[in-house]
Formats: sequence, C-alpha cells, structure tokens
Amino acid sequence: MIAVVQDLKDSVGIEIGLSSWITIDQAMIDAFAAVTGDHQFIHTDPKAAELTSLGGTIAHGFLILSLLPKMIQDCAMQPRTQSTGVNYGLDDVRFVAPVPVGARIRGRFVLNDYVEPHPGVRKLCWDVTVEIEGKEKPALVAKWRALRVERKS
Repeated sequence: MIAVVQDLKDSVGIEIGLSSWITIDQAMIDAFAAVTGDHQFIHTDPKAAELTSLGGTIAHGFLILSLLPKMIQDCAMQPRTQSTGVNYGLDDVRFVAPVPVGARIRGRFVLNDYVEPHPGVRKLCWDVTVEIEGKEKPALVAKWRALRVERKS
C-alpha cells in the first residue's frame, strides 16, 4: 500500500493493517538466542522445556518484539514521498502470553497518533497487538513510536 501524508492524517484511530502470519520455529529461536546471548532453557532446550508447565520451548519476548518492522512493512501504508522510518521508542510493552515453538503470529496495527513537528518529519504512534493463531490472548501489546523523515532533494 502507498499513502500520501493526508491519508495518514485521516487514519488516526483506524486499523491500518494486519500482517501475514509468521511461523516461529526452533531455528529462529536458536538464532535469536545466539545473537542476544539469552540461552535460557525454556527457549533453547526442547527436552528440558517440555518438563515445565509451558510444555515445550517458547520464543523470547524480545524476538516477537523484534519482528514488528517485518510485520508493519507487510501491511501498513508506505508514504509516496522518499522517506525513511526510524524507531523512536516503545511505551507500555506487555508480553501477555508465551509463543510456543511452531506457533504462528501476526501483527495488528492501529494508528494512534500523527504529528508533524517539523517540515519533512512525521511522528507516528501505533497501537500494536501481536496475535497468536488460535489463542485468545495476544503474545504482546505495545505502543510503538516511529518517525518518518523525508530525504533532502
């Protein structure tokens, strides 16, 4: 999808997109553990994790959080102008339910706020919910703040 600035201004309070499903497999979890150094057995040792109340390995919460850019790119409007997105921060991040290995997740994005503090700069705030297929509780909820900065000609 492509949007103009006016489309974004008029979209506050509206669900902008729902991403495609992403399967969380053990290889993805193990790769994330290798990069972050978080090798807790509930993430990386299927046999030990099976003996817990979780019933098997689960994804790192930060792994799920790190997939937000992939999810939003999959479904949200991209401005026609030459601009780039910059993470500005997260508020109220909550890891609501564990994501078991083999689960599929997707992101739901509602534009919560839109401000143009300077020419060529747009501040966006997204209400994000990451759903787990077949589960009532989401994996996470957050307010994700981003900047769109236009390139100079």
